[in-house]
Amino acid sequence: MKTNSRRRKLHLSKIYTFKCGRASFLSNDDHSQIGGPGYSRVVYCNEPSSFEAVIRDYVDNYVSTTKYSAATFLPKSLFEQFRRVANFYFLVVAILSFTPLTPYSAATAVIPLVIVIGVTMLKEGIEDWHRKQQDIEMNNRKVKVHKENGVFDHTEWKNLRVGDVVKVEKDEFFPADLLLLSSSYEDGVCYVETMNLDGETNLKVKQALEVTSSLHEDSHFKDFKAFVKCEDPNANLYSFVGTMEYEEKQNPLSPQQLLLRDSKLRNMDFIYGAVIFTGHDTKVMQNATDPPSKRSKVERRMDKIIYFLFGLLVTMSVVGSVCFGFLTKEDLDDGHKRWYLRPDESDIYFDPNRAFAASVYHFLTAVMLYGYLIPISLYVSIEIVKVLQSMFINQDIHMYYEETDKPAHARTSNLNEELGQVDTILSDKTGTLTCNSMEFVKCSVAGTAYGRGITDVEKALAKKNGSPLMVNDQDSAVSPKKSSIKGFNFKDERIMNGSWVHEPHLDVIQKFFRLLAVCHTVIPEVDEGTGKISYEAESPDEAAFVVAAKEIGFELFKRTQTSVSVHELDLVSGKKVERLYSILNVLEFNSARKRMSVIVKDEEGKILLLCKGADSVMFERLAKSGREFEEITREHVNEYADAGLRTLILAYREITKDEYQIFNEQFSEAKNSISADRDAMIDEATEKIENGLILLGATAVEDKLQQGVPECIDKLAQAGIKIWVLTGDKMETAINIGYACSLLRQGMKQITINLETPDIIATEKGGDKDSIARASKESVVQQIIEGKDLLTASSTEAFALIIDGKSLTYALEDDTKRLLLDLAIGCASVICCRSSPKQKALVTRLVKFGTGKTTLAIGDGANDVGMLQEADIGIGISGVEGMQAVMSSDVAIAQFRFLERLLLVHGHWCYRRISSMICYFFYKNVAFGFTLFLYETYASFSAQLAYNDWFLSLYNVFFTSLPVIALGVFDQDVSARYCLKFPILYQEGIQNVLFSWRRIIGWMLNGVCSAVIIFFICITALDPQAFNKDGKIGDHSIVGATMYTCVVWVMNCQMALAVSYFTLIQHVFIWGGIALWYVFLLIYGSMPTTLSTNAYQVFVEALVPSPLYWLVTILVAVSALVPYSVYDAIQFRFFPMYHGMIQWIRYEGSSNDPEFCNDVRQRSIRLTTVGFTARSIARTNSSLKRHEWYSRITFD
Repeated sequence: MKTNSRRRKLHLSKIYTFKCGRASFLSNDDHSQIGGPGYSRVVYCNEPSSFEAVIRDYVDNYVSTTKYSAATFLPKSLFEQFRRVANFYFLVVAILSFTPLTPYSAATAVIPLVIVIGVTMLKEGIEDWHRKQQDIEMNNRKVKVHKENGVFDHTEWKNLRVGDVVKVEKDEFFPADLLLLSSSYEDGVCYVETMNLDGETNLKVKQALEVTSSLHEDSHFKDFKAFVKCEDPNANLYSFVGTMEYEEKQNPLSPQQLLLRDSKLRNMDFIYGAVIFTGHDTKVMQNATDPPSKRSKVERRMDKIIYFLFGLLVTMSVVGSVCFGFLTKEDLDDGHKRWYLRPDESDIYFDPNRAFAASVYHFLTAVMLYGYLIPISLYVSIEIVKVLQSMFINQDIHMYYEETDKPAHARTSNLNEELGQVDTILSDKTGTLTCNSMEFVKCSVAGTAYGRGITDVEKALAKKNGSPLMVNDQDSAVSPKKSSIKGFNFKDERIMNGSWVHEPHLDVIQKFFRLLAVCHTVIPEVDEGTGKISYEAESPDEAAFVVAAKEIGFELFKRTQTSVSVHELDLVSGKKVERLYSILNVLEFNSARKRMSVIVKDEEGKILLLCKGADSVMFERLAKSGREFEEITREHVNEYADAGLRTLILAYREITKDEYQIFNEQFSEAKNSISADRDAMIDEATEKIENGLILLGATAVEDKLQQGVPECIDKLAQAGIKIWVLTGDKMETAINIGYACSLLRQGMKQITINLETPDIIATEKGGDKDSIARASKESVVQQIIEGKDLLTASSTEAFALIIDGKSLTYALEDDTKRLLLDLAIGCASVICCRSSPKQKALVTRLVKFGTGKTTLAIGDGANDVGMLQEADIGIGISGVEGMQAVMSSDVAIAQFRFLERLLLVHGHWCYRRISSMICYFFYKNVAFGFTLFLYETYASFSAQLAYNDWFLSLYNVFFTSLPVIALGVFDQDVSARYCLKFPILYQEGIQNVLFSWRRIIGWMLNGVCSAVIIFFICITALDPQAFNKDGKIGDHSIVGATMYTCVVWVMNCQMALAVSYFTLIQHVFIWGGIALWYVFLLIYGSMPTTLSTNAYQVFVEALVPSPLYWLVTILVAVSALVPYSVYDAIQFRFFPMYHGMIQWIRYEGSSNDPEFCNDVRQRSIRLTTVGFTARSIARTNSSLKRHEWYSRITFD
């Protein structure tokens, strides 16, 4: 039974590490770092309670992601609230309200502040409570931990200690950073999913040290003891340096033995591990930094408006105080008007002998009195509105991608309105514009091109040339029928179905597809029920290559730690045979090497190096005798790039045993090193062996455009948004994807900046780095200047800028980046090729700060994170490259095409709603504040209140707040259909016409105008005329209540005029706000005079019976709205904004006239506009010019 069990385990062990070669002992030099600075951690495995372990006092495994604790919530939250200038001002006012200086009662100042601050703190508390619940759920997860005598028992994660030995079972998360000791497989490997950690969906392979890999049973840990020295906690996910002393031997540790917290165990029964880092020392928590704080331009301008209003408040207070001082001083004169103040017996506040002091005190009182200029509920109202807007974005069915079951997700609500102001989009290509679902389409083997497919880019190029795609009879006039096999869309009868054996270079073809079947890190998975083989690959490219090899006849069916097994055709017998290739080393791919190699030994004992990589690094590594097909292969690679395909060069060489032994010793030493120059040592070893290669051919895989990308780009371009593409692809590939997306078009002149000039190539051969850098920079600067000259010389043509990553290195330096930006913003399209993640972020930063306009970055991979965080708005595509881009984004969508609706519909709505909402907030507060100022002026600047204390307090909180929230959530100037039909509407956000200083000041002036009309009509009508049938005139309480009624009516009716799209909720809030005022006045007036003060029974006994009250209310409401209505009518008729034009089109019924609609849409088309609509217009204009030229030639 043991034998059978052992065989089964070996058979199931398909999940292997590829860092082959056993660990050697550390050299003295390497070992010297352990115990030094940064490498001082000591772990006693399986002895967490020992004295030596306890005195280390490492943190426990309890993790908290909350912002507050029970003890810190109140002080920290209050500090956060009062960091806002407006809130701090109201706090000072609330404190001053307890002094004799106050013009109103303390309660009326404190209660509104408490309500506003309380609501915001409640929101913060609820959000933090949700985080707390998630922490509790995570900390209380169970894991098996070794207790004693080989017995494992469940315990909660939070109870784990450094040194504990744990047993993690299938599909469980790792509770801490663990040192892998062994697994359910004999060779000590395990399969790990790190999506929660780094966002990558591919599974990672880890392997235990050989000395511990035999610990397969619980009982084996009864007497297990080990001593680990390793690096201190740090945030680097991909490094781990240490040693483990076990059975009196030192064993070097690497990242291969480290299992990170929040990773998941996949495809195996269990692993054993020792806890190395716990809690906040784990790498995932070390990486848990707050995302960069982003604030929208609207919000930043709103802060400036608040400061402006503070300035206005102080100015009004100063003016009032100066006037009050002069008037008080005049009270000493005979015949003074203010005899009722008894100046001869007055206190300091009205003492004519101390007029200056009285004016200073008056200033403090006025600062409190005019505080109603500042909207106390503005911030909390905006937060509520933005959260509700985000919910609408999340619930939009038109941005739901059914295939992956992913809706749009606004991960922050801070930037909603910013979505309506995007000037420049910086987009990744692979996985963003394209599907990142690779299909093997073509290949070049031994100088012969195979594959008859037609790519999307080739079709776009045919359209670009203005003619249908013509192919010969041997090819089909249409693209071959799409294969049902994922990753394989290759058709060629010369090589399919075993026909390759009749080709001239069949030995090269055999080696080519054998390389595809062997040179990779793919894991074959056999379905025990059907016997079908599927593949787990680290990238879509890898999977496509292995599937292609399988379809041609080279089927990978088994993998072990040290070998791969392939079914392939034996050329001698003509039968399929099983070939075993022993894996000696894997030289992994990275962005610096741009290639991957495996060293294998075949069944004949030959040692082969199989290599695939980018053409930029592969051709230079060919031996002289291996260049037979180089020239024709280069031509094919260029053709494939022109067709938008991703290419790799395949080559191999045979290695002698002596050569391999020397390499393996050097490579193993480098791999096992923990010195600072470890990577350099590995590169040095691989550089020597990866040379003298023999060229086999090239592969070409297609990454198809996502559905709807050209249409989306066309709409965004019509909206006036500039689109830049930042990609790591070759220039030719990126250019042709640009044509397929309509970012480039026929007749658009291309300004290409690269360092492929003969002078630079000659300089590079010289090898002097300083000379190369100097010459390269001069060349780049010269090319940029020449490009700018072209732009200046031709103002009637569209240009596209294409620059490669090598040139970007110099163009992004401090003294040249402004030149680059000036050139780029003058071009219709910008494509940056071969750009690194850092360069993507630097370009984004350059555009953001250089233009001062809103930038949006969109990407789907970990290499796009820097770009997303640098941009004003980061959009993550939840595609196949994991979730790291999504986790770093502000908004997540599943497909690029959803960007159209996100910006043109939700972006426009949110921008308009927030802008209108803020403008209205300032309008209603300026209007209310100025009625107070005018009344105080009327009352000789005596700081007399026009209104009852509670009228003042509840104005912002109840009577005018709900309608403005409804405006911010529900209002639509035009419907979603019209937003998409007329993208020109988006220009309002780009130009910021709805939140410009002109519009803001205009609304404030409207508020002043409303205040003047309200005040003077009320005062003129009520003083000194009789107010009721008994002939009594209106006293202070009646005048105040009447003015307040007029204010409530005017503010709410103004809201009704400003609303473009009424819903039931808006009707309820607007008219309900007016009704609420009357209900409040009735209830409040019926309270005892100790509470209602001068409002006691004023509504029932004085206001309701008086016809003058109702007449004044109607007259004021109509009169105060006339200026706005006249202005709005004139603007709408003679100077309409974009939304006004579209509303007029809808009103006249012209929206169904295609010719008229096209005419309106074309208003947004500029010379620099991209997209197929602009391309069509450009082609039409070009045809007209040719026709005019032909007419002149013919008739002259």
